[in-house]
Amino acid sequence: MDSRIGYDTDFLAWTEEQARLLREAAGGKVSSSLDFANLAEEVESIGRRDVRDAKQRLRQVITGLLRCQYVPNTDRDREFRSSILYERFLAEQILKDSPSLPVRIELTELYESAVQLLSDEIAQTGNGPLPAECPYSLDQLLDSGWWPTNRHGLT
Repeated sequence: MDSRIGYDTDFLAWTEEQARLLREAAGGKVSSSLDFANLAEEVESIGRRDVRDAKQRLRQVITGLLRCQYVPNTDRDREFRSSILYERFLAEQILKDSPSLPVRIELTELYESAVQLLSDEIAQTGNGPLPAECPYSLDQLLDSGWWPTNRHGLT
C-alpha cells in the first residue's frame, strides 16, 4: 500500500496503513512514514469519546431518576427503571475501564441538561419544581440498588 495515503483523503486506508506501520515499528522496523501527529490526535479522540459517552449515560440516569421521582407514571415505571439500570451498567463499565475519568464528570452540567430535557414533561404534568442542584451523587447514580424516594414517599 502507498504510505502517502493521507489522513484526510481515505481515513480507512490511512488507518490500515498506519496500523501496518505501527506493527512494523513494534517488530523493530521503524518507518518515517508514520503519521505521528494524526495518530496522537486519534488516540486522544478515543479518550474524548469515552468521556462524552460516560456523560451521556449519566445524563440518562439523572433524567430517568428525576422522571421516576417527580413524574410518577405507574404504567411506565418498570420501563424507566429498566432503562436506568441499563444506562448505569454502561456508565459503570466505561468508568471501570478509565479510572481517571470520574474527575472529568461535572454533575452540575449533566443535571442542568437533564432538567432541560424534562422541562416540558414536568410542565405538562404539573409536577415539580425540580431541585435547583443535582440531588444525586456519582456513587448513587452508579449504584444499581439505589433508588430515590418519589414525592409521594414511594421508592
